[in-house]
Amino acid sequence: QVQLVESGGGLVQAGDSLRLSCAASGSIFSINAMGWFRQAPGKERELVAAISGGGSTYYADSVKGRFSISRDNAKNLLYLQMSSLNPEETAMYYCAARRAPSINIDQARWSSWGQGTQVTVSS
Repeated sequence: QVQLVESGGGLVQAGDSLRLSCAASGSIFSINAMGWFRQAPGKERELVAAISGGGSTYYADSVKGRFSISRDNAKNLLYLQMSSLNPEETAMYYCAARRAPSINIDQARWSSWGQGTQVTVSS
């Protein structure tokens, strides 16, 4: 099994930056692609950014140019650097991992999930 633990969430003001971290442990040999999803109240969970097993990245259109995903395989860490945050991005942010190397926007295709870290952006 893979355990994912997110950190770095909090309350920020519109326009601020924030960096989320995700620490992976357990059967990390089975981890290939990793990503960040978010879910706002009353909305579906959406893929925000992901990085494939080969290092290619995906970003949702709404965050392109403002968010950056990276991973440190030596430390089993995944990061999401977020800038120019706006109140509509208030949500629970989840780290996810899958065995396949490719990125998939369907949350059902991701097998491991963290508990989430809350990001609240005030106006």
